[in-house]
Amino acid sequence: MQLDMLLARRIFMYRVLFVILSVLFFSCPLWADYHDALLKKDYASALKELKPLARNGNAEAQSYLGSMYYHGQGVPQNYAEALKWIRKSADQRIPESQYNLGSMYYQGEGVPQNYAEALKWFQKSAGQGYTMAQYSMGLMYARGEGVPQNYAEALKWFRKAADKGYVKAQYIMGLIYYHGQGVPKNYAEAAKWYWKAADQGFVMAQYNIGVMYYNGEGVQQDYVRAYMWLCLAAAGRDQKSVKIRDMVAKEMTSTQIAKAQQLASEWKPKK
Repeated sequence: MQLDMLLARRIFMYRVLFVILSVLFFSCPLWADYHDALLKKDYASALKELKPLARNGNAEAQSYLGSMYYHGQGVPQNYAEALKWIRKSADQRIPESQYNLGSMYYQGEGVPQNYAEALKWFQKSAGQGYTMAQYSMGLMYARGEGVPQNYAEALKWFRKAADKGYVKAQYIMGLIYYHGQGVPKNYAEAAKWYWKAADQGFVMAQYNIGVMYYNGEGVQQDYVRAYMWLCLAAAGRDQKSVKIRDMVAKEMTSTQIAKAQQLASEWKPKK
């Protein structure tokens, strides 16, 4: 009798466990068909999957659906509808949606432009470590948009994004230290951040680090390195780099120029 009750109880528990696992398996976004459809740009199929999930409160589906309305993918572009779904997802603490909602308030897309509201959502996203939101926080403090201008606070947020390899933040870190905005001028620190951005292929940083090697600012003067970085910037269609590169060449030997050209041809952007 006790054995039968124990067996029945185990069978019941296994059935409950099976139901729970089935629900998790089939409702989990990782298994959702819409991922494949989106990768294939089959927006009609993606919408068919996303809409019921979004209506039932799936935060990831709401985020994707909002993005599709924002970009006009499979539906007419509709900022108001995009805002509705992105907000629902953001209210569920999805950091990407919080950032996107902040961006819509910042740009005035689907809502009147509102820097204070943009900052609020950027801060929520940035607080969860979302890199683009951290960068945006830095921009708003640097420009004094929605908050009093505060370079120290801007630097804090730019650094968070830069430390994670975000190239625009690394470039701005270089600008801040080069010009001494909110911090003492520090050419060595500026060169460090320019180099990080340049090494990822950011053209303006390649130009700036090239000029710093030419002038010996924050780094040891090195015409070969200067020529190399200016060549790379020029290849990225930065016209002023051509002028400075040719100026540097006048102070170099043919051997040095050949070496610099070799370094430039062998260079690959860091991923």
